[in-house]
Parts: sequence; C-alpha cells; structure tokens
Amino acid sequence: MTTTAPAEVLDVLAALESCWRDGDADAYAALHSADATYVAFDGTVMTGRKQIADGHRALFAGIMKGSRLAVLERATHFPAPDTAIVVQRAGIIMRWQNRSTPSAKRLSTNTTMLRRDSSAWTVAAFQNTRYHPWAKTLMGRLMTRPPK
Repeated sequence: MTTTAPAEVLDVLAALESCWRDGDADAYAALHSADATYVAFDGTVMTGRKQIADGHRALFAGIMKGSRLAVLERATHFPAPDTAIVVQRAGIIMRWQNRSTPSAKRLSTNTTMLRRDSSAWTVAAFQNTRYHPWAKTLMGRLMTRPPK
C-alpha cells in the first residue's frame, strides 16, 4: 500500500473536506460519481448524488453546521491505473470544539474508492466506520489477557 497519491486524487479529497467545512451538500455530492454508493457511520446507505446531497443537507444545516473533517492517517492503493482506494483514519471536529484533532468518539476509519473517467476523478464508493478497536475496550482487554 502506498501513502502518496497523484495530485488529482488529493485534490478531490481536499475538495471533499472543503465542501464539508463550507456546509455545501450539493458541491460535496458533485464530487461523487452519478452512481456512487455512500455508507455513513450508522449504516445508512445513500446511492447517487441526489441521495448523498439530501443526506448531508440537513446535517450541514443542523448539528454538523460549522464542523470540519480532519484526517490523521491516509494510505492510498491503486489496483488499476484509473482506480484509487484510500483508507483514512479521520474524524469530525464540531464547531464548538477548539482542537486540531477529532475527539475519540468522533474518530472513524473510512474507505474511499475513486475512479477516473475521461475527464476527472470522482468518488465511486465510500464506507465510514466508527473507530472502536475491540481490544482497547474493557471486555477486549479482559478477554485478550495472557494466561497466568
């Protein structure tokens, strides 16, 4: 897995962050392909730009207004010249939080699959999962202790 990506892929990822920060659901959705699949942290599935825009519009007008995305780690892999798979550890910083990194409860691992058509790179699929490593939970620590 590589950690670098062509400028065009990084530009799309930066544009996603910018649209989120600006609360622009239509511009955010426009960075996705017409048939994109988007899976939110809670398992909600949105298909296509209209559903992605509609799914984010209320968030950007409500609880996520003024929030921003912060990426802590990013790895990029190219299984084909016109396909990029980006795995990130990232999270949302809420407007009232005076911090540069997301709080632990807002931290997620997400996978973004981008594809390049004749004109540009777009997001074809996105999956977001809250980052809660089981081994770090109390139960996980108890169940994975070395035997005495």
